[in-house]
Amino acid sequence: MIHIGEAGHQKIISVGIDIGTTTTQLVMSRLTIKNSSPGAVIPKMDITDKEILYRSNIHITPINEHLLIDAHQVKKIIEAEYKLAGVKKEAVETGAVIITGETAKKGNAKNILEATAGFAGDFVVATAGVNLESILAGKGSGAAKYSKENHKIVANIDVGGGTSNIGVFKGGRTLDTACINIGGHLIELEKHSDKITYISDPARLVINDMGLQLGVGERVTQSQLIQISKKMAEAILETITKRKVAGLAQQLMMTPPLKEDYKIEKVMISGGVADYVYSDYRPVSVTDITKYGDMGPILGWAIQEAFKKEGIQLAKPAETIRATVIGAGIHSLEISGSTIHVNSGTLPLRNITVISPFPEGVPEKAADIAKLLKNQVDRITVQDITEQNLAIALKEPYDMSFNSVNELAHGIFEAMEEYITQKKPLIIVIEADCGKVLGQCLSIIAKASNELICIDQIQVDEGDYIDIGKPVMGGRVVPVVVKTLVFEKAK
Repeated sequence: MIHIGEAGHQKIISVGIDIGTTTTQLVMSRLTIKNSSPGAVIPKMDITDKEILYRSNIHITPINEHLLIDAHQVKKIIEAEYKLAGVKKEAVETGAVIITGETAKKGNAKNILEATAGFAGDFVVATAGVNLESILAGKGSGAAKYSKENHKIVANIDVGGGTSNIGVFKGGRTLDTACINIGGHLIELEKHSDKITYISDPARLVINDMGLQLGVGERVTQSQLIQISKKMAEAILETITKRKVAGLAQQLMMTPPLKEDYKIEKVMISGGVADYVYSDYRPVSVTDITKYGDMGPILGWAIQEAFKKEGIQLAKPAETIRATVIGAGIHSLEISGSTIHVNSGTLPLRNITVISPFPEGVPEKAADIAKLLKNQVDRITVQDITEQNLAIALKEPYDMSFNSVNELAHGIFEAMEEYITQKKPLIIVIEADCGKVLGQCLSIIAKASNELICIDQIQVDEGDYIDIGKPVMGGRVVPVVVKTLVFEKAK
């Protein structure tokens, strides 16, 4: 339900749903959108307040025989939590459904998103990308905010059941991301027992690297669990301290390693394992270690020990196990500039492929603009992904004089004329504050023959995906989610 206050602000309900390797949970929030420059000629709409309304119980993710997520059971969990929260799904305008860790590799991940999308309103992020997960976890944990307030480069490592997602932040913005296939649920055991019930492929790499002879149905000793957890923790540490990972750590990486052109000044650990990183927990027996049916507690202990041995003092985040879901529900949304040109009947649109045809800057002449853009669109066509809608990204700096914008409009239309005939919307995302003028020029050139969306003051890059929601604040702005990857492929 949208609420419009007397002061011209608008409140919307947002939900974050995180379906992870080990746990499933959701968070409901109220976001306030307000003009942060009321005295200016051009209003600037921002999300000025974020309030968490409800935190769900933490549920074990229902997975059938380590292969498929049980979509029906996940839907039942979410329905029950909505009822407990006293919120009807019609009251939710925006949000994110995030499938994370090992569950992102399950064969029916897309089915889960289809089953749960209706619970996040008309505008939903449907994604399982590890890079986005790293960003959301770092924002949800408070690492991004810490980097801004303390003027430090901060790495947040979100250690879940199947993966450890690393987000690096500077001045509140994402600097770098990476992901390594290490988590507390990669080896499963009978609760309070030493009997192994499941070994994932990444865990098998660790066991083989150590020369251990362990299999499903066999017994494991406390000493062996300590050795395995230490090996995993060392691989996580290596991603932060060495950057150029090798050997086992290299085999476990799901993404390229972190870049080497900056120095990390502070490290935080979030995720389901994090509570054991910051506690005084010590492994005293196998039955104690396996009380949750996995290696979560001892992996947390091993991470604490590894970083302490390296002389790295860990900062405690504001959120641990709920970092990703809070990031999904509160920090996934951006607001466009207020000088935009949109056809509200076209929206919402999801999973729009971003192309950036002018990496060296926008040419001055329409013919040159058209040539570069058409080459990029043709390349995408060859890759057979034209089923997706395309968004053209235009970066700053850009000459915003009318002549330059008009030249740009002619170049874009010339390049995209064939694309437009496919009844696809022409979508432009520009960093400069000239979305309305560019949209009007294009509309005149195209003679209003196509759907046109031109939004500004949003930063996107080649290879990103975006969702654009229905206009808010009386149609003056639109909510946008920028996603780094969609449906990460299993390695």
